[in-house]
Amino acid sequence: MKAAVINHYGGREQLEVIDMPIPKIESDEVLVENMATSINPIDYKAREGLLKRMFQWQFPVILGWDIAGIVASIGDDVTSFKVGDPVFARPDIDSKGVNGSYAEYTAVKEDKLAIKPNNISFVEAAAVPLAGLTALQMLRKIQLSSNQKILIQAGAGGVGIYAIQLAKMLGAYVVTTASQNNHKFVKSLGADSVIDYHKDNIQDVLSDFDAVLDTVDDVDNGIAILKSGGRLVTISNTLTDQQKKTSDKTVTEGWLDPNGQDLAILASYIAKGELQIVVDSLYPLTTEGIQSAHERSETHHARGKVVVQIKE
Repeated sequence: MKAAVINHYGGREQLEVIDMPIPKIESDEVLVENMATSINPIDYKAREGLLKRMFQWQFPVILGWDIAGIVASIGDDVTSFKVGDPVFARPDIDSKGVNGSYAEYTAVKEDKLAIKPNNISFVEAAAVPLAGLTALQMLRKIQLSSNQKILIQAGAGGVGIYAIQLAKMLGAYVVTTASQNNHKFVKSLGADSVIDYHKDNIQDVLSDFDAVLDTVDDVDNGIAILKSGGRLVTISNTLTDQQKKTSDKTVTEGWLDPNGQDLAILASYIAKGELQIVVDSLYPLTTEGIQSAHERSETHHARGKVVVQIKE
């Protein structure tokens, strides 16, 4: 199969499309023929070697943690899916580094999969799992409820676009940060108010918030605008001891728990037309294409998700 790999940690020039063996599946796994994948910030962080303390990968490493495709084969113990099913998933991070989603095939645990909604393409489906699950689970962790005020940092980004929409479904008042050229866009997703981060410090214009979802490592400012009893979750960095011990406020780190049940919740919203998917740009699975996709993601100015089309 074709797969985009790295043979060394470093810049995006390390990415190269080569031939690799098709993964062998375990009894509780499904082999997915991938139609599309997408790029997330964790991808280029992994490429640069920032995850090597957690994962002892052996080169060549296939990166990528979003898949959308068709079930090609199933393990002996798999009961929820059959060959030919259209599916999408955020697979587990592979401990060996050879089962990422930048490839024509990926082995996925059965409990990580969900059926792709019929009303979206594989390209659109690939833009959902990691970012959508992160938004859903972080709002749950914050315990966001109706009539509460939340700040969602970077509303035009991959997590932000889903977090805005999901927060509005819960009945919250949503404020987000975005550059001026994205103000109309994030308001179209449901944002009630937008702060131009180039002009305003959020402490100067916001106060008395119930919740903050930090995606840009702006924790101290987020803490400052919380009211007593407010909650902040960050997905962008490790908290300091001082930040964790903020009196009368709950400040925590959020980690994604990939699972098919939550992905099926997102699929139901999509099927009913309640959750909009935004694809920033589309690239082919070629050496030039995957390098360009990483370049676009690293600008931090993508509007929505950067997607790689693996097959038509």
